Amino acid sequence: MWTKANRAKYNRDRLRYPSDVTDEEWGHVAPLIPPAKRGGRKREVDMRAVFNAIMYVLSTGCQWRYIPKDFPPKSTVYRYFCDWAWCGVLDRMHDALYVMCRERAEREATPTAAIIDSQSVKSDGKRGARIDPHGYDAGKKIKGKKRHVLVDTQGLLMGAVVHGADIQDRDGGVLLLSTLHGRFPFLEKLLADSAYQGPIFADATGKILPCLKIEIIKRSDQAKGFVKLPMRWIVERSIAWLNRCRRLAKDWENLNITALVFLRFASIRLMLRKLCNC
Repeated sequence: MWTKANRAKYNRDRLRYPSDVTDEEWGHVAPLIPPAKRGGRKREVDMRAVFNAIMYVLSTGCQWRYIPKDFPPKSTVYRYFCDWAWCGVLDRMHDALYVMCRERAEREATPTAAIIDSQSVKSDGKRGARIDPHGYDAGKKIKGKKRHVLVDTQGLLMGAVVHGADIQDRDGGVLLLSTLHGRFPFLEKLLADSAYQGPIFADATGKILPCLKIEIIKRSDQAKGFVKLPMRWIVERSIAWLNRCRRLAKDWENLNITALVFLRFASIRLMLRKLCNC
């Protein structure tokens, strides 16, 4: 039970778990969380404790009901997890931290080049009334979901979508670009691998972003073993960074939107550490 004694103990032992945010990291997040609504009962929940609980689930991959008792109740944490996702708080938080990271690197807030790639992950056994369908990726022989990510040349997440693994990369890439909604008006170049080549992806992309130029980076036929391809390694590194969160190790979520929210939180976690560990 989340009592005043538990709250006091939490404040005394604020960095008990490695997933907890530091004071400096919380200084970046706290102004981006909206205040309590006017009227009704006064908010008694510690927002830092809620945020740390979400980071704990993300980092450890545990189920919601296994959240330690020194965090707020799982129902409270999950309610804020959903509210922040549906009310736009998570998007505003992610965009604000993204601009901070770009400015810290002395770059423009809006990038001009981006790299796109996908990752197929296996789905775990699921039960429930609402489950988004998975698919089979014949190329990678994986039955599950596919995450499409778009990153800048620093490796920071610009956008992402989650869908069945049976959707081709070129179709998933079009779906991803259609979710940007003009957020990056100066985007000029898109770097991709050979899965995105061909007129289907180019024509569909031209209707969404007419000024975007697509550059396909192919692996040389003479190359043997592992070869670091120019610019392509950046998105692969970003996927590896995000996969450090055990919640993203497999497809555990019934809904694609929930998987996307965890992906956003993983990107927020990455940007906070970039901002505070420079």
